[in-house]
Amino acid sequence: MRFFFDNNLAPRLAHGFREFVAGEHEIIHLRDRFPQGTSDVDWMRWLGADPGWIVISGDIWIGKNPHEVAAWKAAGHTIFFLKSGWTNIPFWEQVRKLAKCFQDLVETARKAPPGASFVITVNGRIET
Repeated sequence: MRFFFDNNLAPRLAHGFREFVAGEHEIIHLRDRFPQGTSDVDWMRWLGADPGWIVISGDIWIGKNPHEVAAWKAAGHTIFFLKSGWTNIPFWEQVRKLAKCFQDLVETARKAPPGASFVITVNGRIET
C-alpha cells in the first residue's frame, strides 16, 4: 500500500514510518513532492493521477470543504483523518499512538471502497 501524509503532520513522522514499513508499504510526505503551501486540491489531483494512495491527514476540515471533498472523491482516495487533538500531542506520543493502530489502519484501508473516509481518535480507535 502507498500512504501519503499531508502537511498537517510532521515530515519526520512520515519518514520514520517509511523506515518502519520499508519493503512492505510506501510512505511519502507532502513536502517530499510539493512545496509546503500546496493546496489540498492540487495534491489530491496529483495523487488521483496515480490511484491507490491512502491519505493520512491531520486536517479534518478537508471533509468539510466542498471543493476539497469533490477533489478527494474524484480521485478516489481513502482518507484517514486524525481527530482533533492529535496534532496537539507531543511528537513521540503521536509516533506511539500511530504505531499502535497502524496495522488496523492497513487492514481497514484494504477493505475500504475508493473514496472512503475514516477518523482515528486520539486513543487510536478507527471510526467511520
